[in-house]
Amino acid sequence: MLYQAYQAQDDLMAPMRSAARLAQNVFGPGVLPVRRPFGAAMEMVARFQLSHVRPGFDIATVPVGNRDVPVTEEVILDLPFGQLLHFAKDIDTPQPKVLVCAPLSGHFATLLRGTIATLLRDHDVYVTDWKNARDVPVEAGDFGIEDYIAYLIRFLEAMGRRGHILAVCQPCVQALAAVAVMSQDKHPLTPLSMTLMAGPIDVRESPTMVNELASSKPMSWFKQRLIGRVPRRYAGGGRRVYPGFVQLTAFMKMNMERHRDQHRRLYSHLAKGEVEKAEKIKEFYDEYFAVLDLTEEFYLETIERIFQKAELASGGFTYRGRKVDPGAIRHTALLTVEGGRDDICALGQTSAAHELCSSLRPHLRRHHLQANVGHYGVFNGRRWETEVYPVVRNMILSVE
Repeated sequence: MLYQAYQAQDDLMAPMRSAARLAQNVFGPGVLPVRRPFGAAMEMVARFQLSHVRPGFDIATVPVGNRDVPVTEEVILDLPFGQLLHFAKDIDTPQPKVLVCAPLSGHFATLLRGTIATLLRDHDVYVTDWKNARDVPVEAGDFGIEDYIAYLIRFLEAMGRRGHILAVCQPCVQALAAVAVMSQDKHPLTPLSMTLMAGPIDVRESPTMVNELASSKPMSWFKQRLIGRVPRRYAGGGRRVYPGFVQLTAFMKMNMERHRDQHRRLYSHLAKGEVEKAEKIKEFYDEYFAVLDLTEEFYLETIERIFQKAELASGGFTYRGRKVDPGAIRHTALLTVEGGRDDICALGQTSAAHELCSSLRPHLRRHHLQANVGHYGVFNGRRWETEVYPVVRNMILSVE
């Protein structure tokens, strides 16, 4: 009944939001200052909803050398639960091909818009563009952790030779496993380098509140309390999912006062007619409030295999019935990146990959600690662009 209760509440709020939008048009920023507070209040009411549709990446051009180059999105491979999206550029000089592995953790791949835009300056970028599970028919079957790994391998194959892989947050485990499997198979398209950023390779290192929550409850609790069935009105009707709105609620609770403060600022900017300042906040929350549902099996396997059992770090991770051995990785350079203030994936959890990749020679491995950023700042924002990205770029170039 979890999803049905949410849907009923959202349906009840819809008329109120519609009325607020009408009033907002009358009392918007262009009206007399004395009327703006009312218009601001109506806009806050109108914005009180979640989106379940992927926003656009909206990367029209990127600077390459001394000119701005147009960017065109093209789907290279379309599979039931996700597609391989390519950001094509019309340039003469080939650039290193990089697959960006986006998290499946309640948001769309567009959350990495800033990461991708920066990478596009010097790289030929592809991204795992995951689909909302509530829009995937039940007939498409299940999608679990091992399916994610299989998708990564297929995406790398579709990219062709001399590719690189960069994983952000949660899929660091799947990316490392995929490269290990390809290395074990001596796959000719095994990536030249692997960058793992703020990911839970070994959650036993410096456990955070997120890790403790995942390990403090039995699997039955997660299945009974956090899994819902998609309403029949959607394409994935009947599919059991971990709803994106549940994940968003959990994220917001971790920094609730900050979110309250941001919305107070938003109201203040709107009431004063400070349109540009208001837009910056609205842009962030338009993305943040666009949520994606995860399949039941992917979510529960993530909790059990990554957060409770730490299977990859402890040597018990299997893929399609065989053991995954990161020690088989011999030719894929490894870069790990951690944030010194990361309260989601703490210090040591990502760098644990170096111990697992025991066959890599010293010149093929590097760790970067960005001491002054939290989780989001590892892969987005000013520190990412000016301090983290140069390290990533140099690692990729070093093996090209």
